[in-house]
Amino acid sequence: MSEKIKNQVDKCLAIAEEIEKAGIIKDCISTSFKENVRYEFLKFMSFLSNMDGVYTSVEEDFIRKTLGYNATEGMINSVLISDKVNTKEYRETPPFALKYFVLADAGGKMKQGERRTVTLINTFRNIGQEFVACNERSNDNEINNLTAYVCMLEKFAGEFGLLSPKGAVKEVEANEKTLDEALEELNALVGLDNVKKDVNSLVNLMRVMKIRKEQGMKTPSVSKHLVFSGNPGTGKTTVARMLAGIYHSLGALSQGHLVEVDRSGLVSGYIGQTATRVMEVVNQALGGILFIDEAYTLTSQKGEGDFGQEAVDTLLKAMEDNREDLVVIVAGYTDLMEEFLNSNPGLRSRFNKFISFEDYSPKQLLDIMKSTAKKQDYKLSEEAKAKTLAYYEELCANKPDNFANARDVRNFLERAMANQAGRILKLDNVDKETLMTIEASDLDFE
Repeated sequence: MSEKIKNQVDKCLAIAEEIEKAGIIKDCISTSFKENVRYEFLKFMSFLSNMDGVYTSVEEDFIRKTLGYNATEGMINSVLISDKVNTKEYRETPPFALKYFVLADAGGKMKQGERRTVTLINTFRNIGQEFVACNERSNDNEINNLTAYVCMLEKFAGEFGLLSPKGAVKEVEANEKTLDEALEELNALVGLDNVKKDVNSLVNLMRVMKIRKEQGMKTPSVSKHLVFSGNPGTGKTTVARMLAGIYHSLGALSQGHLVEVDRSGLVSGYIGQTATRVMEVVNQALGGILFIDEAYTLTSQKGEGDFGQEAVDTLLKAMEDNREDLVVIVAGYTDLMEEFLNSNPGLRSRFNKFISFEDYSPKQLLDIMKSTAKKQDYKLSEEAKAKTLAYYEELCANKPDNFANARDVRNFLERAMANQAGRILKLDNVDKETLMTIEASDLDFE
């Protein structure tokens, strides 16, 4: 167990004491809130230990050093039964402690900006990763349940707004963030619940493998290359950028930047130039992620004189030669990506992890609209919110072929801003509130 985990636990216990002193605890509890938080961590580790049905001396030692409990096998079994930790209800219900961490952050009774809830959730995640990694019996069941539980915590906190984060080749510079900060940024995105769960599960697996390696234990190879499938505007590029930072913070990539490219940036119209162009892009992406949008176009044109297959062959060799410090993500429409992977046996073997990006719901599109407007110092009136939601309900019920999810939101907002500007210019007196507010009438487009 790392000293960092013990320090995180101690910080959560100190926060629990502050919360209780502030008079926020309203429920009748038989122990101090600090002890309640400590016990929640014990329940969580009992939950994870139960995934393989064996409680080891290594796990017992981990709990003793982390929480101070002399957690015998009998004690763990008692926790599993008396607190119903081995039930679906435990996996889907936020712990009592989280409720009051949320109230401390969102209730206005304690100093704001302390991010107590984020600290608690990150501690659950980091405890889980190290606990799963501490013994020889780590398995996918433990990883998946760790992921599901932490995602449930984040979803609960997110409902209170407490997860907000601090052709041509396009390169996005790396952001130097800790793993917790990078994951927080990902999990603060609107919607994408299944995507977040898949990414968190992959991160948990990689983190566990890293801890095992540091402890001299066997570590099976984990493929980092990915297939992103889904319609336009569903956040594929955004998640790829965030994933570059996450891989970097895990030590899986040396730089953590993103290089985005499509067919035009890889394929040349002349013999011998495609391989050179691919290697130039690969060299630019080394240490980070190479994101290939609409990757299926590389193999869709199989006529004479097309060099898309040369690009694929060169890319596959480059992936093998640089497998320690290069991640490739291929993206595009779901059915077309299946055709792409089936076009070459090497593609299917390299890309064995799939993440599906679903279309946003009308409510999520409204949330994206509000968030995008806020970033530009605009806001929607209540009437404008209702009108926007009705518009997206109609649009999603009858999606046109060119429906582009969040990209449509940006276009919709820009048109509303233009209408608002025209309306304001006709007013005699304009205050800050008027300048910021988009009214329902601004959403009338010809």
